[in-house]
Parts: sequence; C-alpha cells; structure tokens
Amino acid sequence: MSEQSKTHKARAQELVSQMTLEEKALLLSGNGSWTTHGLERLGIPSIFMTDGPHGLRKALGPNIAESVPATCFPTASALASTWNTELIKQVGAAMARECQAHDVQILLGPGINMKRSPLGGRNFEYFSEDPTLAGQLAASYIQGVQGEGVGTCLKHFAVNNQEFERMVNSSNLDERTLREIYLPAFEIAVTQAQPWSMMCSYNKVNGVYASENHLLLEDILREEWGFEGAVVSDWGAVHDRVKGIMAGLNLEMPGSGDVNRKKILEAVKTGLLPVQRLDEVVTSLLAVVLKAAEGRKAGVTFDVDQHHALARQVAGESIILLKNEDNLLPLDIGAKKKLAVIGAFAKEPRYQGAGSSQVNPTRISNAYDELLALVGGSDRIRYASGYDIEGVTTAQLLEEARQQAKDADVAIIFAGLPDSHESEGFDRSTLDMPEGHNRLIDAVSQVQPNTVVVLMNGSAITMPWVGRVKAILEGWLTGQAGGGAIADVLTGRVNPSAKLAETFPMRLEDTPTATEFPGLNQQAHYGEGVFIGYRHYDKRNITPLFPFGFGLSYTTFAYSELTFSAPSIKDTETLTVQLKVRNTGKVAGKEIVQLYVREDRPVVSRPDKELKAFTKVALEPGEEKTVSFTLKQRDFAYYNTALHRWVVNPGRFDILVGGSSRDLPLRKHVQVETTQVAVPTLTRNSMVKEFKNHPKGMEAYHLLKNVIMGSFEEKRHVKRTPQEEYAWKKAEMSTLVFVNDMPAYKLINFSEGKFTEQMLNDILARVQ
Repeated sequence: MSEQSKTHKARAQELVSQMTLEEKALLLSGNGSWTTHGLERLGIPSIFMTDGPHGLRKALGPNIAESVPATCFPTASALASTWNTELIKQVGAAMARECQAHDVQILLGPGINMKRSPLGGRNFEYFSEDPTLAGQLAASYIQGVQGEGVGTCLKHFAVNNQEFERMVNSSNLDERTLREIYLPAFEIAVTQAQPWSMMCSYNKVNGVYASENHLLLEDILREEWGFEGAVVSDWGAVHDRVKGIMAGLNLEMPGSGDVNRKKILEAVKTGLLPVQRLDEVVTSLLAVVLKAAEGRKAGVTFDVDQHHALARQVAGESIILLKNEDNLLPLDIGAKKKLAVIGAFAKEPRYQGAGSSQVNPTRISNAYDELLALVGGSDRIRYASGYDIEGVTTAQLLEEARQQAKDADVAIIFAGLPDSHESEGFDRSTLDMPEGHNRLIDAVSQVQPNTVVVLMNGSAITMPWVGRVKAILEGWLTGQAGGGAIADVLTGRVNPSAKLAETFPMRLEDTPTATEFPGLNQQAHYGEGVFIGYRHYDKRNITPLFPFGFGLSYTTFAYSELTFSAPSIKDTETLTVQLKVRNTGKVAGKEIVQLYVREDRPVVSRPDKELKAFTKVALEPGEEKTVSFTLKQRDFAYYNTALHRWVVNPGRFDILVGGSSRDLPLRKHVQVETTQVAVPTLTRNSMVKEFKNHPKGMEAYHLLKNVIMGSFEEKRHVKRTPQEEYAWKKAEMSTLVFVNDMPAYKLINFSEGKFTEQMLNDILARVQ
C-alpha cells in the first residue's frame, strides 16, 4: 500500500471510530444516482461519480439523456484497435481534465469484460477477447485518469458477458476458465494501476451474485491481488445488502433510501453483521472518498479544440484497413478523380454506442463534409443516402446510388450497425448488418469496380460482399471526430496502423458459443472453457473472416533476427526476447508487434498459442528498430485446479512473433525448467496412474497395479504359441489401461477383499 493510501486509511479509521451506527450505514448507500453521502458533523464530503468509459456523461438533472457537453472519444472496441498504451493514457488524462472541470471525482470505466461472443450487446464498450491486451490497455487508461487526480471504477467484475437477463443470469464456469480467461485482465489492471474503485456486475458467478461473492471480492480481489480501493455495485446490482457487506461490497448504487440501511442496522443488532466487519467496509470506502476529495482541483478548464484534435488523432489510429486490393487506397485527391459518397452514415455518422455511456459531444464531424474540405470542390463529390435511419433501403434509393457510383471514379460506401442493432440492455441476434446496407453494397459494387466500404459498428459483423469490393475500412464507433479521421485515412493523411482486438468470423456458426449464447433460463454455461476468440479458431482450425491482430498499412514491414537471452530458463527467471522490425515501404508507418507463446507438450488442453506481449513501433521508410520483450513465469503457466495455483509444466515452449495471430514469421523455442513441482495430494479417489506420476508414488503404483496385474506378472514367462502370445499381450495391455484409470479404492472390491482398506490407508500414508 502506498504512503498516500496509508494516510487516507488511517484518517478514515479515525473518522469511523467517531461515527454512530446510523452514520456508518448511511455512508454505504449512494445519495441518489451519482453522489455519496457526506457527513457535515465530521467534515466528510460527498463525491460525484458518473459514466462513462469513452467520455464524461454528467447528467444535468434526473433525465440522463441530458448531460454536460464533453469530448466523445472512440468507444473501447476502437480504442483497443490502436494497441497503443501511451495514446490511451493520453485519452484517460484528457477525460480526467474534463471531470475536474465539471467537479466529477470518479469516472465509471473502463469496461474490460471478455468478448465471449461477438453477439454481446455491450461489446462496443469492452476492449478485447484477449485478457493480456485488455488488461494492459485498462492499466494505461487508469494511469491516465488517476494521474490527474480523478478516480476510475474498473468494471464489470466479473464474468459479465451477456446482456440478456443480466440481473439474474448465472455465469457457470470451471475454475481454470475463470482464472485463465475472465480474471487476468482485472488482475493486470489492479496490480499495475490500482483503480480507486471496482464495479461488481449484476450477474451471478457459479450461482452466487457478484455483489455478495466473497471469493471474488475478498479472497481474490483483496487478498490475492492487493486491491486497496472500494467495491461499488453496478446500478441496481445489490441482492442481499448484508451478505454484500460480509463479502466486501462497499457502496450500493444508486441509493435505496433507508430500505437497506434498516437491514444493516437490524443485522448489527441481531449479531448477523459484526460491527468490526461493518467498520472495515466503511473504512475502505471512506479512504477512497477522502482520496477523491483531496484530488479535486478548483478552476480547471479544458481546451475544447485540443481535446477534439486528440479525439481525431486517436480515431485515426483506431481505424483498421482490412482490405486494399490494387492499392486503391489512399485516394489520390490531387488526380481530380470524382468520388461517389454513398450511405446515410457519411452525413449522419454512428459515432458511439447506445446505453448508459452516451456522451453529449462538444461537436461532431462527418466524413462527407471532411472529404469535401480535403478534395476541395462539390463538383468532385456526389452523394446518395442509400438507406434510412434503420438501414432500410428501397428500389429508388438503390437506383440513385447506382447512378452516382457509375458516374464516379471511386465509390465510398458507408455502412454498419444502427443504434437499434447493438446497445446496452440486449444482445444481438445476428452478426449481419441490416439487409439494406448489404443490398446497397451489392448494388454499387456491380456497377463500380473501385468500391470502398467504410464500416461504422461497435463489434464484429459478417461481410457476404467481401470479395466484391476492393477496399474495406473498419471505422468502428470512433467518437465525435471520427468523420475527420476517416477522411484522413482515406486520403493518406494518416497511414492506418490499427489491428483487430477481436476475431471477425465468417459466420455465426463458426463462433465458440454458437450453440449456447445467450444463456437462457438464468443459466449461462461456459462449455467452451478457455477457447474463446482466436483460441477457439486456432484450436479447431477454423478460418475466420479476419483474424485477431490483423490489420493492413499503406506500407510494409519485415521481421528478422529473433534472439533470446538464454536457450533455457528456470520458471523463477525471466526471458528477454529481441527481434528487429523494418519498414520496407515508401511511407512512414506504425507496426504492432505481437508475441505469442505455445507449449509444446501440455498436460492439459491448452490453446494453440496465447498473446503474452505486444508493442507499437513507429518507423520511417527503410528504418529498422530492435524490439524487446520480457517474459515471466506467468507467461508460460497454466492454472492447476488440483493445486489452485499457477503452474509451469517443464518442457519446450515456442515463441512466435509477427503482425497478427495468423502471421507469425519468427519462431524459436526455449526450454523452461520448473523449480516448484506440481504435486497433487493423493487420496483413495485418485486414479492408479496418478500414483505413478507422483514423486513418492512409484512404489505405491506397483503395489496398486499388481493387485490385479499380478497374475500377468506371474505368467509372463510361460511358453506360448505366437498366436497365444499376441492374445496374451493384448489382454495385458487392455487390463493395464483399465487398472490405470481406476480409482484406488475400487481395488478393494475387485480383489474380493484381498487388498484391504487398511492396506490402502497405509499406502496413502507413505505418499503424503
């Protein structure tokens, strides 16, 4: 714990010792929708917290649709595509300055839940399908915000992956899947950046509400990871307030008046809630309140133009070039070519998600106006809307679009998902865009060979027309400056450098949760285990539409000279990995270098490879740079459910480096030795073969095995014909397989009591 945190905690403890029981209960519930209660008697202030992850959404009154003007930055799916931790830190700092200007102490974000299914309705608000990428980006975001004296609220903890029945649904998953996929991003963010608060999710986890889940909130979050802040409920996520306090839930939001206060007071009076536990929960909350109050800065203003310029820069680095046949892009605007700009999104862009995170932007740019300004003349740009606000088209709209496209040198179609297709509160039912958008692309591409599609969507979509257009830009929901950023990329003012933080599948049936998403009847069964996202496509050898980590550039890059600090390491040591990257093209660009680790002979079913490190490198034409990564024990480990800890299986690991999960030209292996042997406890329920693999179990294995296999040992040297010998060997092998997979206690019955319970107990005593 930092010295500052110790000071706030000590002051909080002092104040709590002076409080009445009623005052303690009061502090644990919000004062309305956005503020905490203050206690004037003790000089305890009220603090303000508000949405959202990609910009400040401070409501002006009870109507949350009315909020203060603020910079609307790209949503999380777009921010993640930058893979640029430093840039995201700048975004966090800018949002914090706006919080200071509007007297907001805690910003509710970022959201880092895994994208288990591309149908998740809130996927636009989350970073990635990969925990390493999501965790590193979240840590940078938090550092940026909190570096300006404003707190963050990391959300939604935990395993919150669907919107359907989100207040009652139970996410049911095994311990290894929880530890390897759904918790690491939170762990990285907490251990690297210490968010001031954490928001628990609505759902249950294995039948226990997240708001009263002691395993999550106390055992893992605080005890294992060292979280120092307060846990805040999602708005309305409290189920049983007293159980929540016992589990480590500090603040109930929004306030429930005296409903839950009465329950707290009654629980204390009846002994159900110890005063000591109540004091602990109030103290950790109050320490955050004191820190937030201390961080307030009077008279802060922000430069609206400067923040808009930052939003444009970030949006430009969020846009992914997915296809560029014949180098159609960037457009040569000096060649006096005529452009057909088609699609209502060109003038009325979809630039942010729908739901609680909606920001009231300080201004909005659209791609049509921005292109007009860059091209320099309305005589060179023609427009057709193509569809209405819901994506519905007509024969007349299609014909108008065809005519404009035919008369142009290049057609640029703007398409994607309307608000009604993806939002907080519901999950998508299809990966398809509205039929009108797909029909428009078909119609235009039939008459114009030079067709570019610019997408505006918050998550993965299918592209049945992918082979019929020359260029595709994934424009995401890139915030208020997205129109200008799209124009920048189309015309080459910005060289695209973004890459996918989620896999785009060919079709819904290819996705890891195709048969079971969303979970129905209040139960979501995570049967795919650790195999979500690219882990699923790799393991099952399914070709996606566009793989995780993929993105093109207007230049090219070459990788070379992969070297290690040592050919073998112990799991207590680090491995330094170095390589060189060169810009082999004619324009400056940025490459995202990705490092994956693969275990050669795993003892459990593991993904083919997993992202463990990445960096973004800026290179001038012909320039070469050396990139360095450091790998640690956890980068090679899996979660052992028998031991309930991370374990490295000794052996060979392949290090793979390149520009996407399916393009890894550099490969080299390292030997990793383990210093802490994973030794599970042997019991009467352990299989016979488990004794063989135990350091103390080989003698016991032979004793157990020979209870049944002894007859084979006795007759091993009997003379037989070749046919008899073959049959005898076959029977021996079959019996050995049967015995090896047998729980040890079953030998008592199979031996008809010759092998006794006492004999088994004696063996077990010797192997402990």
